[in-house]
This record gives sequence, structure tokens and C-alpha cells, in this order.
Amino acid sequence: MRSLTRWAGLGGLLGLLALAAPASAEGLPSLGAERLSGIRVDVGPLLARGDGPRAQALQADLTEALRSEFADVSGGRGPTLVVRLRALSMNPYVGNQGRSGFGGSMDSDYLDGEALLVGRRGEVLARHPQLSVVPASSGGAWYDPESERRRVTAIAAHYAGWLRRALPSN
Repeated sequence: MRSLTRWAGLGGLLGLLALAAPASAEGLPSLGAERLSGIRVDVGPLLARGDGPRAQALQADLTEALRSEFADVSGGRGPTLVVRLRALSMNPYVGNQGRSGFGGSMDSDYLDGEALLVGRRGEVLARHPQLSVVPASSGGAWYDPESERRRVTAIAAHYAGWLRRALPSN
């Protein structure tokens, strides 16, 4: 009887975890034959937290990466792709990748945001939350003064690449 209670408890826990899972699995609808009318990156939440210069660099890098990733489906009269970034977390120390513990290395950079397909009248047609995680070493040697700038570029490219996979065009 005790094992049945454990299994019931585990089932309840799994059920709660399923409810708490992010909606990122929903994906974005196919564009079909439509082409995006524009691409915008909103870094307002990052600017509000005082992340000015880095947020502006991220906005430029992500805009460029998105234009490159979505070049084949841009230039039309379809919806606008708006990426609203909520958080950028960059680990202050890089160089611990060799050690792993519970949950893996702590030396990662994170970019949290949401992609919206916005129609001509401003209506949100679809939304796709997304979290990108890249090694903090993606910018090269930590002591190089340009390392942090390259890390911003790397996480922007990663985010754009995975978002492109989430938005089918056939």
C-alpha cells in the first residue's frame, strides 16, 4: 500500500509540473505563403532596469540576426514579427565550465523574451515565449575587453536561430 501512495504522489507531482510548464511548446503558426511585413525588437523592459548600453547593443544585434534568419520570408504584407525581451542575464565570471554540479554549469548567459506575430490592426495573432541559454564563454577569453560585446552578439544569434525554427514558413 505504501508504494501505491508513493506512485499517487509522484503522479500528482508530475501533473503539477505539467501545469507549470511554459507555453513555449505551442510554437507559432505557419506563415504559409505570407511574408512578414517587418521585424521589431523591443528592449523596453531591459532599459527600464537600467541596462542601457548593453540593451541597445542587444537590440541592434538581435534585429540584424532576425533579419538574416527571416530574410526568406520578409518583405511582404503579412504580420509583423515583434520580439519583446524581458531579461538578459550575463554571468560575471567565465571560466568554470570544467566543473559540473546539480543542473550543470552555472556559467551561462540567458535571454528571455517573447515573439509576437502582430496583425495589421495591432492584434496579436500568436505568441511564443522563448529562453535562450549559451555558455558565458561564447565571447571568447574573459580577459579580452571585447568578450562581453561578443557574448551579446552570440546570444542574439542563438535566440534568432531558435526562433526561426519555431516559425515555419511552409
